[in-house]
Amino acid sequence: MIKSNHPIQQYTTFGLSATVSHFAEYGSVEELRSLLDYAHANHLPVLPIGSGSNMLFAPQVQALVLHSQIRYAKALNETDTTVDIECGSGLVLDELIAQVCDMDLWGLENLSHIPGTVGASAVQNVGAYGVEAKDLIVAVKAVSVADGTERLFTPEECQYAYRDSIFKSALKGQYIITSVTYRLSKIAQPRLEYGALRTKSKEQRAKMPFGSNHSDHPLSPSDVREAIIQIRQSKLPEVSELGSAGSFFKNPIVSQAQFEQLQEKYPNIPHYPVEGSEPKAEGQVKLSAAWLIDQCGLRGTQIGGARVYDKQPLVIVNYQSATFDDVIHLAEHITKQVQNQFGITLEKEAEVIRL
Repeated sequence: MIKSNHPIQQYTTFGLSATVSHFAEYGSVEELRSLLDYAHANHLPVLPIGSGSNMLFAPQVQALVLHSQIRYAKALNETDTTVDIECGSGLVLDELIAQVCDMDLWGLENLSHIPGTVGASAVQNVGAYGVEAKDLIVAVKAVSVADGTERLFTPEECQYAYRDSIFKSALKGQYIITSVTYRLSKIAQPRLEYGALRTKSKEQRAKMPFGSNHSDHPLSPSDVREAIIQIRQSKLPEVSELGSAGSFFKNPIVSQAQFEQLQEKYPNIPHYPVEGSEPKAEGQVKLSAAWLIDQCGLRGTQIGGARVYDKQPLVIVNYQSATFDDVIHLAEHITKQVQNQFGITLEKEAEVIRL
C-alpha cells in the first residue's frame, strides 16, 4: 500500500522530522515492480532506503520512498572451507552477522554493530576495522528502475571503492538491490590488526585455564564480534538514544607531499596506509577526519539542536530536536574550520536527500 505525505523519521537513524510525498514497503521482486510502475505512471522519483542510517532527509521530499522488506538468508555453494549466504536486501546486517557468528562462520564479524541493511552494505561498501563488504560479496541481484528487469552483478561489475560502488556513481538511481550473496569462511580468519582487537585476543588467552594450550581455545567469530561491539559502544552513540548517521565525514586521503608538510607542523598527526578499496596512488596517505576536527576544537560544538558528539568528533548527533538546517550548517562549519586550518576539504559520508 502506498502512503501519501508519510513521516520518514522512524525510518532513519538521524531521527529528524521529515515527510515524503509517497512511501511504500515491498516484500518481493514482484511487489517492487508494481511500485515502480506506479512511480513511472505518476512521474515520481524513486528512492530506496534500508535503515536510513546514512541519510539526512530534507523536511519535504517529493519522491516514492521504497523500503525493502525482503528478509531471508539461505546457504548456497557450500564447500569444505566456505559457504555462500544469499540474503534479502531488507535483512538487518547486524542480525545476519550475529547469526553467522553463532554458526562459526568467519568474515562479517568486524562489521558488527554497524546500523543498516544487507542491501545498503552493497551500495555503501561499508567497512570497519580492516574489513569491507566488498571483501565478502560474490554477487548482487538488483532490479532496474527503468523497466523492472533483474540483473546479477559480479563484484567486479559493482566497481567497489572506498565507501563507494557503481550504485553510488555511474548507476546511481538506476537499480534497486534485492539480494546480496556473501562468501564466508569455515576456517578461522580473525582480522586483528587494530590495537583494541589485539587486546581482546590477549584477554581471551588470559582467561584460559593455567597450563592449557592456546590452540585448544581459539578466538571465535563471536569473540571478535563482542570486542567490536564493545569498541563501537565506547565511542559511538546508540542511535536509539541519540540520533546520528554514524561517521558524517570520510577519512581524507592526501598526497605524501601534503602529509609531510602537515607532519612538520603537527608531528603527532595520525596517519595510515591507503588500503582495501581506497583510491590508491603512489605516496598517498590516509588521515583521521576525527583528529582533524578535534584539533579545530570542535568537539561539543552545537548549532541549534545539532552537536558534534563529545566522545567522537566524526559524528554529528541530533542532540536537541535538531532540524535539517541545523545539521547542514554544523557540517558546513566543520568543513570550513578544517579547510582553514589544514587545507583539507572533508567529504561527507552521509547522503543528503533533497528531492
